[in-house]
Amino acid sequence: MVEFRIADTFTASLVRLNGAEQKAVKTTAFDLQLNLSNPGLRFHRLERPRDPNFWSVRVNDDIRLIVHRTPASLLLCYVGHHDAAYAWAERRRIERHPTTGAAQLVELPERIEQVAAIAAVATAAASPKPPLFAGIADETLLGYGVPPEWLDEVRKATEDTLFDIAERLPQEAAEALLNLATGTTPQMPERAPIEADPFTHPDAQRRFRVLTNIEELDA
Repeated sequence: MVEFRIADTFTASLVRLNGAEQKAVKTTAFDLQLNLSNPGLRFHRLERPRDPNFWSVRVNDDIRLIVHRTPASLLLCYVGHHDAAYAWAERRRIERHPTTGAAQLVELPERIEQVAAIAAVATAAASPKPPLFAGIADETLLGYGVPPEWLDEVRKATEDTLFDIAERLPQEAAEALLNLATGTTPQMPERAPIEADPFTHPDAQRRFRVLTNIEELDA
């Protein structure tokens, strides 16, 4: 049986659509939960994904639902207008964190060069500020849930760039960095055994929810 999940990024994107669009999305989501083999569902494999398990599902002429599909599960990740939905999926992937074992939806830092450039221009005229986390070992940052892809960016973070970076990190990593920046030592997240399902990790359950019936999806 395929496990049906919903991500907090999906619910956050859904509320940005108008009423008619939301209604169409909900109908498609119900159809996905009821029967993935429904011939009316139009799955499309993305052409440039960083995660090969990302697919789009057609809601109407313009709205696309981004799902993460494996033989064991289907995860509703994001919904939006065609170009925005594809762009969202092309710079993200879902992965198991190598230290904590939690499933994370990670935005890849190499795809946000423009954000870094804007921050650099904004601070160019100011006195350079020291990096906040230069003295913290990689093992410690990974222990707090910082994705490996983000270690270099985190090490370069200053007071001016910390919030831009934190907004793009998984919640547990962002919270830990903000605490460290203010002189507080946060508690290390739980480390799951290698054989554990990464979606059952407490940090993963903050962003991914398993839905077992239509009533839960409706709620």
